[in-house]
Amino acid sequence: MKGYPWFRMMWHAVDGLLVVSLGVLIYAGTWELATRNYLKGFSDAVVPSTDQPEQKVEAILAWMKNGPARRTTADSDSLSARDPQQTLNYSQLLQVCGTATNAFVNLSMSSGLEARRLLLLDQNQNAKHVVVEVLINGAWVVVDPSYRVMFRAQDGRLLTRMELKVPAIFRQATEPIPNYPQTYTYERPIHIHLRRIPWVGRYLRRAFNLVWPGWEEGINWTVLVERESFALVIVSGLLLCFGLAARLLLGLYGSRRLGVTRVRLRDQLVQAGATLFSYPK
Repeated sequence: MKGYPWFRMMWHAVDGLLVVSLGVLIYAGTWELATRNYLKGFSDAVVPSTDQPEQKVEAILAWMKNGPARRTTADSDSLSARDPQQTLNYSQLLQVCGTATNAFVNLSMSSGLEARRLLLLDQNQNAKHVVVEVLINGAWVVVDPSYRVMFRAQDGRLLTRMELKVPAIFRQATEPIPNYPQTYTYERPIHIHLRRIPWVGRYLRRAFNLVWPGWEEGINWTVLVERESFALVIVSGLLLCFGLAARLLLGLYGSRRLGVTRVRLRDQLVQAGATLFSYPK
């Protein structure tokens, strides 16, 4: 790479990115595995594995409402809203709609349920409440973890967000719930709040809708935005893929345009292994 210092700097920068991203991916994978094992043990203690989906939801809500004494802290701002090990164990977090949803989603998915969070927006596109949708008998029915309830019609049937969008049905379903705010309506429900992303957030939804209609329903984005360990796995994995692609493109450019002879990564590993395990003469 002599004579091309800029190329050498870019090459080393990409190598650094690969090393860092691989290290972070290993760390994140270990963290995510530990989190999953923790949640599995937690859900096994709370939710009977033989229960039907509706019974599992009721078991989780009953635990959230009547469970054992939880931890408290004088500095609740220091707690992580995306760490299920904290949202499941601190009473302050179980009282807030966002973190109560985090606890419910992680616990329900670990018990075999399909669940996803649902944000209710006001007219200014700000989140006014967070609830959960759970797939039961082929329908995504609405659960409110912060109020520990499943919304039902007068005949006891579980309600979907499309049904709750009807004012009369919403009013009938929420009247039995003490002090339930009637402003938590369903005119503007979304699963992921892209507007919170700085600078480009307000444009992303329009772009995704244009390129991939139905993207929000096609993938369950909940674990990505509600579990820090999983999000770190995805981000570090994407960085690693980007680094590999950049290294490949740089290598092709260097060999074809600059005449730079490069040693393939595979050959470097073979040489390193041969040096490590060879006996001195």
